[in-house]
Amino acid sequence: MAGDHCISSHDLDIKNVTCDPSHGISIGSLGSKNSRACVWNITVRDSVIKNSDNGVRIKTWQGGSGSVTKIIFKNIYMDAVRNPIIIDQYYCLTKDCVNQTSAVSVNDILYINIKDTYDTRSLSIHFGCSDWVPCTNLTLSELELLPAKGRVVGNPFCWNAYRNTRTVTIPPVYCLMGGYPPLIMQSGKEQCLVILICS
Repeated sequence: MAGDHCISSHDLDIKNVTCDPSHGISIGSLGSKNSRACVWNITVRDSVIKNSDNGVRIKTWQGGSGSVTKIIFKNIYMDAVRNPIIIDQYYCLTKDCVNQTSAVSVNDILYINIKDTYDTRSLSIHFGCSDWVPCTNLTLSELELLPAKGRVVGNPFCWNAYRNTRTVTIPPVYCLMGGYPPLIMQSGKEQCLVILICS
């Protein structure tokens, strides 16, 4: 498969995809124009991403509501990918987007057995989560993200992101916080649960 990013749905098992070149495999963008998004139970596995701007990405606009939950990225091989793993809750197409206090929540995300040689112009892992609605229950296991041409491994970036368990990864992701945030301004899970019950 070649082309742009794609996914915004639920109950999907996506496998044996090849992206070369592309913008990668994305969930989103979600929550634009203060809309509600409910995305859950998506697995992306056994796939290849090469010569791409991004690897696996979740992207949401500020001001939205709802949740992205129970997402699994598993057995993904990447080569020459600029941004291998991204969560971006500040997605914006211009430079003048205003900070807002609501967001699509991102939780219960698993990254398992992801290998990559990445372009060192960007970081291997970028978790940019909302000030008001943190990312929670992020699990990273068997990650091996190595810089192209043997350069120094860059430190991952985390902002308001919480891990589920600590595991050994390359590079180490020390910036993830443990436990659960003390306060969450909205419950995207509850909003989406109401939709499921009423539908």
